[in-house]
Order: sequence, then C-alpha cells, then structure tokens
Amino acid sequence: MKKFHNLIGFAILPLCFARAESVAQERLKISYSSVDAPNANWYIAEDRRFYQKYGLDVDLVFIPTSTTNVATLVAGSVKVGNISGGSIANAVVGGANLVAAGCFINTLPYELIVHESIRTAQQLKGKSVGISRIGSSSDVAARVLLKALGLEPDKDVAILQVGGSGERAAALASGKIVAFPSPPGTVHLTKGMASRTLITTADFPKRYPFPYVCPTTPKSYLSSNRDTVKRLLMALIEATYFFKTRKEESKKIFAKYSRQSNEAYLESAYQTIAKLFERVPLATREGMEVQINDALALMRKPGTAVKVEDIIDDRLVVELEKEGFIDRIYK
Repeated sequence: MKKFHNLIGFAILPLCFARAESVAQERLKISYSSVDAPNANWYIAEDRRFYQKYGLDVDLVFIPTSTTNVATLVAGSVKVGNISGGSIANAVVGGANLVAAGCFINTLPYELIVHESIRTAQQLKGKSVGISRIGSSSDVAARVLLKALGLEPDKDVAILQVGGSGERAAALASGKIVAFPSPPGTVHLTKGMASRTLITTADFPKRYPFPYVCPTTPKSYLSSNRDTVKRLLMALIEATYFFKTRKEESKKIFAKYSRQSNEAYLESAYQTIAKLFERVPLATREGMEVQINDALALMRKPGTAVKVEDIIDDRLVVELEKEGFIDRIYK
C-alpha cells in the first residue's frame, strides 16, 4: 500500500509543478509597431513561447507606428512597447517620462522606393514622399535619405502622412506620392507597379546611428518592475538569437505575421535584418543624442534640458551580459 501511495505521489508531482508554473506566469500587456522584419523578435517570442518560458503571460498587441505606441504607453494601456528612438525623444522632450530599456537594432534599415520615372534626386523636387506618421521612424528615414540625396525635406520635397508600407505602396500606385521609405525587401511587393529603389541606408559609407527597435516603458514602471522587464528582455534576446540562427523557420513566422508569401521579399528582408540585430541589445548613445537634438529643434525647445541618460536605461541588458545569460543563449 505504501508503495502504491508513493507511485501516486510521483504521478501527481508533475501536475503540481505544471500548476505552479501556470500560476507563476505574470500577465503583461506589450505592443509592437510593425510586422516588418526589424520587429520580428517580438512576435517570434510569442510564436515560439519564449515569453512563457521566462514566466510571462503576454498579451502582445499590434499598434501601427511608434508614435501611436507612445500614446498608448503614456495612457497606461500597455506596459512596454516597441518604440523607435525618434519617437522616444519627441515624447520625452514633450514631457513624457519614458525610457528605453535596450535596443535590438541601432540603425535605420530603410530604402527609398520611387516611381520608375524618377531616375535622379533632382526629379524628386516639387513632389511628395509618403511616410506613416510625423515623428515615426519612416519620417526620420525619409528625411535622412532625402538629405543624403542633397534635398531639403519639406522645402524641396513634401512629406505626407500616408500609413504603413502597404498603404504607402498603394499611394505610389495611385500617384498620390512618387516615393516612400520602407524597410528592406518591400520593393519586391510592388510588382506590377513602375517602381525602383533610388537609395538605401546600406549605401551610406557608415551606418546611420539610430535606436530603432527599443523596448520602451514608463520610468515608473521600470523602477517598480525591473524583474518583469528583465524577463521580457530575456525572451526578446532568445527570439533574436532564433531569428539570426534559424533562417527558414524565422521566415515562416515572418510570413505568417506579415501575411506575405513573396519569397524574394522574405529572403531580402531576412538577409538584411539578421545582420543588424544586436547580440547585446544596448542602445546607441550617439544615435539618441541626434534624436534629442532633432526633437528640441522640431518642438522649438532649445533650452530644454534633456540628456541621453534621461531616455536610455539599459542597465538590465548589462546585468544579463555580466550574468552570462547572453553567452549561454549564443553558445
């Protein structure tokens, strides 16, 4: 009889541990701003259950554009969002208490797609370029790419708010705009349209420093929930490793969330972004400094005291590196 009870006890133990693991899952609502490849680690972590692996019951919501994500974070609807450095800087200069807890891509992986008739930079003068929203990463990219072509944004070329990559492609097809900035590979989705790539940030002699894929949260939340944010970073780091090392599986997940099956697009986007994802996701100070100065100039607050340290707090990433977590993931 005693042996029978022991067998029952051993049979029940796994159920108890499973129940304990279920109870231990902490609920957390987070958001990502795009289905493009640079944001893939956010939904790969969901698809591969990395959030659950690190004790998080995540409600991952898609909220288009960084600027809209900022408003959602400030309102408290989500606790952590995927925000670009330009949007963070604009928000903080505007009075929001947000901070980037890390950054998985620290440059602008963008191309300027133009109508086939546009062969030179000068042919863009007097015409319109489409972006998602003012202050978004696509807005920053448009301005950077136009300046690289020797053009003055807003003066030589109008910048119009159009929407995501799909909406921008449609606006190009309709003639509303003659160009739009977009992450790598999107030109493959414009088949049937008279379009081409005029310039890409990959053409630059040096990577343009820009904190692009940054887990961002209110300072008060980070202060009182450091362990939660740390576990979220662990899940995203493992998802990043998965993307960099499991190409075909990552492309399938990318195709699922982006709802695109164009192989040329998937391959081009994967090849570019896999190289740009950071192994240790620390945010570039140089890039954030540029965004702060741009935000101060845009909002006409040159006397406002905003420092890089006010916007970046990636000490948890430093902790994870010192503890050997990142080395274990990449072993």
